[in-house]
Amino acid sequence: MELSAQAVALLLKWFAENKRTLPWREKRDPYRVWVSEIMLQQTRVEAVKEYYLNFTARFPTVERLAEAEEDEVLKAWEGLGYYSRARNLLKAAKLIAEEGFPETYDGIRALAGVGDYTAGAISSIAFGLPCPAVDGNVLRVMTRYFADGSNIDEPATKAKFTEILRRAYPKEAGDFCEALMELGAIVCVPNGAPSCGACPWSGLCKAHLTGAEESFPVRNEKKARKIVNATVCVLEREGKYALEKRSDKGLLASLYEFPFFEGEADVGRFGEILEKKKAKHIFTHIEWRMTGYLIKARGIFPQYEWRTAEEIKNDYAIPSAFKAFTEWLQ
Repeated sequence: MELSAQAVALLLKWFAENKRTLPWREKRDPYRVWVSEIMLQQTRVEAVKEYYLNFTARFPTVERLAEAEEDEVLKAWEGLGYYSRARNLLKAAKLIAEEGFPETYDGIRALAGVGDYTAGAISSIAFGLPCPAVDGNVLRVMTRYFADGSNIDEPATKAKFTEILRRAYPKEAGDFCEALMELGAIVCVPNGAPSCGACPWSGLCKAHLTGAEESFPVRNEKKARKIVNATVCVLEREGKYALEKRSDKGLLASLYEFPFFEGEADVGRFGEILEKKKAKHIFTHIEWRMTGYLIKARGIFPQYEWRTAEEIKNDYAIPSAFKAFTEWLQ
């Protein structure tokens, strides 16, 4: 299988005429491309825009980021999720500040938090290298184009299409990489019928020409999420609220939260219950179903850190999983 020169030319023309205006596209500075690609891992473009602008305003250079404390970086990342990305950014920034930004695929791939797709995206967009960035969106586009029934969850399928794209990459490597991303994001979409009438490849796409667009891609069935019932206690004492730091391993590692217990908990031992509400938060593989209590604490409870609402707002990264309960802070 080969992606024709005609297909490449049609896609580049379409991208030039239809690409979205996004803040990280204003200039292809390696630092800003890197930050945007890390933010875009498993996160929608619309959700990233404001975070990207705020983050690069706070850390305008890799040197400024490298100088920051982890808590400051996590606070700037608050609500974006997958916090290991922020820690890896900080770790990599310290290396880049000392040694300079790597300009090869292998050098970029070696940075903390950078996988094959992200390395390909940075290499092509920031440095114009013919290094494909192949993720689920790109695999969806390519399997539809070729009407290819290979399972996209298999590494061999990704390797096959990476090589097909590598052979097809034009000299406008960055534009071609972004064009593929854009096509998968706004035209060749998942979950329902793609917008084939707006696609530059509609006359070449085998799935479209045979009316089989929704048959691709082929992938494994998703596993059901694990359900976790939990209790959250927002303890207030003399204008301060109890916080605890999660374990440095696992979900939301090392982030601050309100006292959290899996299952039901004896919340009456903390003091007077003022309010109660339920909330849920969905992670990739886990769903938290939480019952939260606002409690007027009776006691010291030295196992917790006690902070004012203002301190929590300014200095502590509270995961968005607890958003329903942060509304209780006065």
